[in-house]
Order: sequence, then structure tokens, then C-alpha cells
Amino acid sequence: MSRADRAEELFRQGYNCGQSVFAAFADVLGMTVEEAAKIASPFGAGFGKLREVCGAVSGMTLVTGYLKGYSDPADYESKKEVYALIQKMCAEFEERQGSIICRELLGLKKGEDTAEPAVRTEEYYRSRPCIGACRTAAEIVEKEVLA
Repeated sequence: MSRADRAEELFRQGYNCGQSVFAAFADVLGMTVEEAAKIASPFGAGFGKLREVCGAVSGMTLVTGYLKGYSDPADYESKKEVYALIQKMCAEFEERQGSIICRELLGLKKGEDTAEPAVRTEEYYRSRPCIGACRTAAEIVEKEVLA
């Protein structure tokens, strides 16, 4: 099963977009799906359902940081490399999905949503770009980070 398939499967199980992408790489990260889901839980729906940066993008960047990030704040070169990598990955995501902003992907205006999680139905899955966003983010990580 590809990472994109795994991210979709997790999303269909009810995990949010950030959790679905991050947890699709749990084995590579050395953690369980449950641990990964807990770490990424606030990033769904554009950061706590604020509809800002897409949760799939957040999950993508979390995986990248865990695997390619820096820990020394004085390491300018590593900082520059990870920022450049994230910019490249986000540009590809935006090119493929149209935006990295959740509300733009969903066609919402700022503040137009509530904190209440959406009920997952087949219509929900058909009407939203979330599965495609999760798949795209997982594919980009596979290509740019795991390759």
C-alpha cells in the first residue's frame, strides 16, 4: 500500500487531514499510529478548524521536520535547507491542489465555520477536496523526503 493510499485510508477511518498524513508515515517515524495521531490532532481542518494552512500540508511539514529538520538553532545552513525544502513542497502542493489554505480549498470565507467536527458521510467525502489533499501531501513526502 502506498503512503497516499494509507493517508486516504486513515482519513476515511475518521482521522483529520493532519493526522492522516502524519500517521501514514508512523512506521518511518518510529511511532505508533496512535502516537502520531495524537501529535498531529490539533492540525486538522486548517489548524483546529480555523481553516488556515491545510491540515494535510501541516502533516506533510511535520513528517519533513521529524525526518529532515534541524535542532541546533545556530545551524544556519540546515535551517535554510529545511525552509527551502518546505517551500518547494508547499509550492508543489499548491500547484496540484490550488492552495495551501484550507478555507480556500473548501471555498469558505474567514470565520465561516464552527468548531463542531463535520459528520463523515459518503457525501462529505465526495464533496470535499480533503482526500485528494491527503494523498497529494503523502505523495510529495514520499518523493521529496523518503526518496
